[in-house]
Amino acid sequence: MRASHRFVFGLLIFLAAGIGASRLLSRESLAAPAQKSSVAPATQSMVDRGRYLVENVAMCEECHTPRDANGDLDESRRLQGAPIWILPVHPNPNWGMNAPPLAGFGGYTDEQGQEILEKGVGPNGLAVRQPMHIYHMNHADAQAIIAYLRSLPGTYPH
Repeated sequence: MRASHRFVFGLLIFLAAGIGASRLLSRESLAAPAQKSSVAPATQSMVDRGRYLVENVAMCEECHTPRDANGDLDESRRLQGAPIWILPVHPNPNWGMNAPPLAGFGGYTDEQGQEILEKGVGPNGLAVRQPMHIYHMNHADAQAIIAYLRSLPGTYPH
């Protein structure tokens, strides 16, 4: 299929999904009173954006996925947490020795995840430990990453 046809086909599917979702939402809004939530529900496009950021930008898998005896990523335990395989050149008391599990994101609240990704502040109120990068992501990207991680089967309940 030519690229232009794929684009048009994808656009039609996207529009059809949006129309169907808006009809469903309008029916639900008539049936039940609106409830306020501080966290927006994840959309598939949000999850897809989060996947892109996790896999291609932040490269989370490099530290948060265990490695096999050959040093290759063990995809059967993807983002399940792992010992840190790199060491600092000079002694560093702030160096983490384990990367926590991310799949399922059940170990953190959305607010804690946003603090980590937007400000580099961990759940303990301190800066995240190296070798974790201190990210200054925008809020939408942080929410997308959290939505993607929550979509994965993990060691924690959702």
